[in-house]
Amino acid sequence: MSPGYQRIVIKIGSNVLTQADGLPDNARIAHLVEQIAAIKGQGAEVILVSSGAVASGRSMIKVAEKADAVAARQLLASIGQVKLINTYSALFDQYQILCSQILVTKEDFRDRLHYLNMRNCLEVLLQHQVIPVVNENDVVSVTELMFTDNDELAGLIAAMLNAQALIVLTNVDGIYDGDPRLASSKLIEKIDGAAVDFSSFVSSDKSQFGRGGMITKSTMAHKTAQLGIAVHIANGTRDYILLDVLANKAAHSTFAPDKSKSGKKKWIAHSAHSATGAVVLNEGAKNALLSSKATSLLPVGIVKVLADFNKGEIIKIVDEQEKMIGLGIAEYGSDKAKERIGQKNQKALVHYDYLYLS
Repeated sequence: MSPGYQRIVIKIGSNVLTQADGLPDNARIAHLVEQIAAIKGQGAEVILVSSGAVASGRSMIKVAEKADAVAARQLLASIGQVKLINTYSALFDQYQILCSQILVTKEDFRDRLHYLNMRNCLEVLLQHQVIPVVNENDVVSVTELMFTDNDELAGLIAAMLNAQALIVLTNVDGIYDGDPRLASSKLIEKIDGAAVDFSSFVSSDKSQFGRGGMITKSTMAHKTAQLGIAVHIANGTRDYILLDVLANKAAHSTFAPDKSKSGKKKWIAHSAHSATGAVVLNEGAKNALLSSKATSLLPVGIVKVLADFNKGEIIKIVDEQEKMIGLGIAEYGSDKAKERIGQKNQKALVHYDYLYLS
């Protein structure tokens, strides 16, 4: 196993856990559990982010075709989540491993207190050698409350728990420079450093059973790697894929990690959806923030307040074209910020320790 990975988040997509007919692939689930037990046996902590509740529900009940799509999803997820966690529990039990169920919604990540409570819960489970099985709570998460898909959730969990690696299992070998179905497309094995416009070559097709396509996977992986977490995207339908990825024996895509960020910055990085306010910076302030020198956001560089905010809230920091530069926690409210626009020798609006640059 790769040295240095003491804590690994493994995300298994619905396209890996599901057969062509939409029902769960129990043999594959059992094989993945066997590999996770082996990884745990080698001394690593594992957090499993698993799709598959809706597919499990589909194996148990027939939904009328005229049923409302949201209601049908809620019905299948609610029944299926019990079946899914029981499947995992019985399989892990064969290796004398306990697993637990954690169901989350986007709301759980918006509030710092909720976030810390969830992190504490996961830490306690890991301390007691339990494997947390995390899934989005599809029963209550609808439309705007939903994650893009479980890839986004897995990135959040990896950042929250300071994992060293995130392994995302899908039904292709990784990120390709074109349509993976075409012989001319090549697997991109290493992605690092500068931002990549994945939309220029990554297929936007979603899998038959998943919500997120390869573009969302790539964007999430890049963002997670920027936080100091190695991300591996690999083919979960291949035998022993988890062990082979960790031994560097399987062809797959790796997003190399940047220097690790602090826990606070990791939370801020994933909080764009809960930012209340926004401020616009001039070109000089933008360049100063994006330079290699650590610096806080000072009022002298602000040209206007786009949306109001209170002290302690997360705000977006944008340039004069309103392109996002970063996110940060406001040291004071927008009323004071407006009074201090363009002024020198004023207290920083966002301290460097609470500033995440995208």
